[in-house]
Amino acid sequence: MKKFLDEDFLLQTKTARTLYHEYAKDMPIIDYHNHLPPDQILGDKVFGNITQVWLYGDHYKWRAMRTNGINERFCTGDATDYEKFEKWAETVPYTLRNPLYHWTHLELQRYFGIQDVLSPATAKQIYDDCTAKIQSPEYSVRNLLGKMNVEVVCTTDDPLDTLEFHQAYHKDTSAKIKMLPAFRPDKFILIENPNFSTFVQKLGTIVNMEINSYEALLKALRTRADFFASNGCQLCDHGLEQIYAADFTPEQADSAFKKAISGKGVSAEETIIFKSAILHALGVMYHELGWTQQFHLGALRNNNTRALRILGPDTGWDSIGDYSQAVSLSKFLGRLDEYNQLAKTIIYNLNPADNEVIATMIGNFNDGSIAGKVQFGSGWWFLDQKDGMEKQINALSNMGLLSRFIGMLTDSRSFLSFPRHEYFRRILCNILGNDIENGEIPNDIKWTGQIVQNICYNNAKDYFGF
Repeated sequence: MKKFLDEDFLLQTKTARTLYHEYAKDMPIIDYHNHLPPDQILGDKVFGNITQVWLYGDHYKWRAMRTNGINERFCTGDATDYEKFEKWAETVPYTLRNPLYHWTHLELQRYFGIQDVLSPATAKQIYDDCTAKIQSPEYSVRNLLGKMNVEVVCTTDDPLDTLEFHQAYHKDTSAKIKMLPAFRPDKFILIENPNFSTFVQKLGTIVNMEINSYEALLKALRTRADFFASNGCQLCDHGLEQIYAADFTPEQADSAFKKAISGKGVSAEETIIFKSAILHALGVMYHELGWTQQFHLGALRNNNTRALRILGPDTGWDSIGDYSQAVSLSKFLGRLDEYNQLAKTIIYNLNPADNEVIATMIGNFNDGSIAGKVQFGSGWWFLDQKDGMEKQINALSNMGLLSRFIGMLTDSRSFLSFPRHEYFRRILCNILGNDIENGEIPNDIKWTGQIVQNICYNNAKDYFGF
């Protein structure tokens, strides 16, 4: 019987172990999409205890705790940090077969050297041991990233952001890890949001112009994108239910925009027309800037209206949606490609039923200009676990070129989440190792090892030019 979480965790064959330990394990990390707070990276924050760095803001853990019958007071409420940790420790034994069980113990091992399984019996000792370490300068934010061999992090930033923390960090000669911003303009796409006009007003103040038309909005967003680019931005991101690609005219988009900023109701048809128009305009802009555009598609957000009212968004009440993706995605990418205005593109799906849709869609627009120009993004959110990663890897392998895949990212707000890259690498090496031992691919360890290193690091480095 194998020991839980030993050095060969998830590696079922000798070849898989060779691929991981000799090729994947020591590759640096380019984390090209996450939600890490740049001010904490700039300030090299030292946390007060393990709860602050591990449980604050982690809606994955909150969902599990709630399901385990834990009161909200111990998730987002006013319980003490130790009480919250105790309740998480009480929940962990019940997360067997959930990826949280693996992530929890990988993080305890990799950052703190703790081999014990977290439970009520071990909670006090683990809390004390971890807190004693996390309070030391050796466990500051930058050192936590350094422990995982992180080379680049790309944060996710609002077009309204001053980027002051990125600017100050760039001037810090002691900084060893590259931190770059990424442009996230969702609030200027989602015209149905009740706060849309407020966002537009704030944007107008920042760019020092009156935004009273659709054309003015695009001009203002370009001004901000140029500002982001001047601060090292090379990527943008969008979190949408689906891509919008209805037929539109600029006049129709302008009419919908003027209704929205004047407080008039915008119809469902006008909403889709506006979203289709601005997504296309942004896509053209990204191509001109030489950026990579990312689309995270398929989340059904804020399902629990009572919880949303009390706790706000991003507190753990989202799920997989069953939106139609293929037709609009094809039309959106095709419009940009028609005039050679399609930027490098990464598409992430949240519904596993769309794996083959996305895996085949990217092949329609990979035009030979660069390797893997249009990418099927790694398993995201509910799918960044063993089964989800395996299915994404297999769909991409069957219908595209796994060898040109740019690999894993954390998509996380936590500085302790980087063992997810290790998790991905072990799963990747296990799949390829099994294929070799089954005689499904040649027993060429050197070449397969090169492919592994490319997926873990080299492809992303070449793709983004970091």
